[in-house]
Amino acid sequence: MAKDVVVNSGAMYNALTNGSKIVGKIFADTDFRIDGEVEGTITCNGKVVIGQKGILKGSISCVNAEIIGTVEGDVVVSESLSLRASAVIKGDVKTKVLMVEPNAIFNGTCSMTDTVVESKPSVVGANAELFTNVKASNK
Repeated sequence: MAKDVVVNSGAMYNALTNGSKIVGKIFADTDFRIDGEVEGTITCNGKVVIGQKGILKGSISCVNAEIIGTVEGDVVVSESLSLRASAVIKGDVKTKVLMVEPNAIFNGTCSMTDTVVESKPSVVGANAELFTNVKASNK
């Protein structure tokens, strides 16, 4: 399923490969690339990339995002959102900077401001919530 991948630059990011599917919440401290399918939410303190075959049915909250595949849900990005030519978004977008290539499809509303308060994800708080839920379910 998800795995750490080391790129030539030495930077690490998380990846969900084509053919894999996650249902639930994803919390990532570093960049995350989706080439599979996610049904749920992604909260990331880095960049989220939805690859050409990637599908998200849910929401994203992150610092930067690049959409090449499909997103059905809301996208909240505190810095820059890039929609590539093959991107399809059905949902609302909040971001500071929006870049859209020709042929990208965007059906929804867009709100652009200098500060997007809602998209400053806190993975620490999210992990604490996840840990609390896991701990409670073990009783």
